[in-house]
Amino acid sequence: MTVSFADSIGLHAQSLMLREKRGEILASNIANAATPNFKARDFDFEGELARATGGGALAVTAQAHLAGGLAEGNLGYRVPLNASMDGNTVELPVEQMEFAENTLRYQTSLQLLNRRISGLMTAIKGE
Repeated sequence: MTVSFADSIGLHAQSLMLREKRGEILASNIANAATPNFKARDFDFEGELARATGGGALAVTAQAHLAGGLAEGNLGYRVPLNASMDGNTVELPVEQMEFAENTLRYQTSLQLLNRRISGLMTAIKGE
């Protein structure tokens, strides 16, 4: 049985890429908290990770279609708990909490990936 390097770190690598993209989206939401009519965006991380690792039911016609990690059409709009008078759907406490949680999970994924690579390096060296 042959296992490639990409297969052995695939889940962690995909998770890191999606966490990075989600961090960018959440940072954009926070930056636009005072912009009238700005609509907060986000995506379902678990669903996107399943899709990116082959667990989704997405038909692919060319390999380059998934190169960016997150398909732009999969971004959704966050539904606010309290409506804003200026049409902005960013709720700063919610966005900050989501950003902090995403950052923590990004760091955890990075540690898991580092440990996986260290284990593979140990196996390659024969130690």
